[in-house]
Amino acid sequence: MDLDVLNMFVIAGGTLAIPILAFVASFLLWPSALIRIYYWYWRRALGMQVRYANYDDYQFCYSYRGRPGYRPSILMLHGFSAHKDMWLSIVKFLPKNLHLVCVDMPGHEGTTRSALDDYSISGQAKRIHQFVECIKLNRRPFHLVGTSMGGNVAGVYAAQYPEDICSLTLICPAGLPSTTDSKFIKQLRELQESDRIDRIPLIPSTPEEMADMLKLCSYVRFKVPQQILQGLVDVRIPHNDFYRKLFLEIADEKSRHSLHENMSKIKAPTQVIWGKQDQVLDVSGASVLASAIPDCHVYILENCGHSVVVERPRKTANLILEFLALLHSIDNHKKQA
Repeated sequence: MDLDVLNMFVIAGGTLAIPILAFVASFLLWPSALIRIYYWYWRRALGMQVRYANYDDYQFCYSYRGRPGYRPSILMLHGFSAHKDMWLSIVKFLPKNLHLVCVDMPGHEGTTRSALDDYSISGQAKRIHQFVECIKLNRRPFHLVGTSMGGNVAGVYAAQYPEDICSLTLICPAGLPSTTDSKFIKQLRELQESDRIDRIPLIPSTPEEMADMLKLCSYVRFKVPQQILQGLVDVRIPHNDFYRKLFLEIADEKSRHSLHENMSKIKAPTQVIWGKQDQVLDVSGASVLASAIPDCHVYILENCGHSVVVERPRKTANLILEFLALLHSIDNHKKQA
């Protein structure tokens, strides 16, 4: 074989080997870095851009796609200890011409974390309102989506700032009393009785605890490699003290039933999506909302747990789009009448 040709193959082989070795090294030694790269790549692939907005000395981090148009913008509020990128699985199934905004909730990811901040549900709703005003999202009423803790905040926001929103989607929202204790609530009671409340199931600090949390939150059983579990834990551990403080704040009497206390003030058309096998927040909460909020559309998803956004992203995206299309049709009929 010609020496130049041989050199070319060697160089090509070396060029391919470097990223492969880097990937293997990251997977084995720095799985948390691989997870961050994964989200960065997924954001780019879906056209989501990260930006920052400032309210006085407070900074919000958010991602967005599209521009405001004739259809309402959509603002998405994530759940406890998550971040804006949790919505990417749903963004994948939403039209690219929709204006989407996903914000890191107070104290999470790139949004300011302050020991002096009010992390109650009402306090978080106030912060989100500041964010909305910062980016002028409320020039026209927008559609608000929230899941779990973010669903609690979204419901309170809709009650406190009704002029900002045109419609609301609540996905397995917290903040409701339940006639049936979920597996998570039972675990919390057992920990309280044994004086081990620091071992909150939603705040894992080992790969084994992370696996348990995934089983608690999902009906679908994902096979997650040990290295990825370790990476997920590594990403969270630096924030676990904050998560404990936040959990105690939102579980306090001031916030525990915030959504329930504000239901009567919600006037916007509301959609409720809940996983039937939710082990964190019992699905009976859906009927509580349906009986209290006028014009409430409820969808219970079979074979689905608390992590609706991850387990059934296509279905959730379609339900949101169908709900918005229905409201648009009703609005047109009213204008023509």
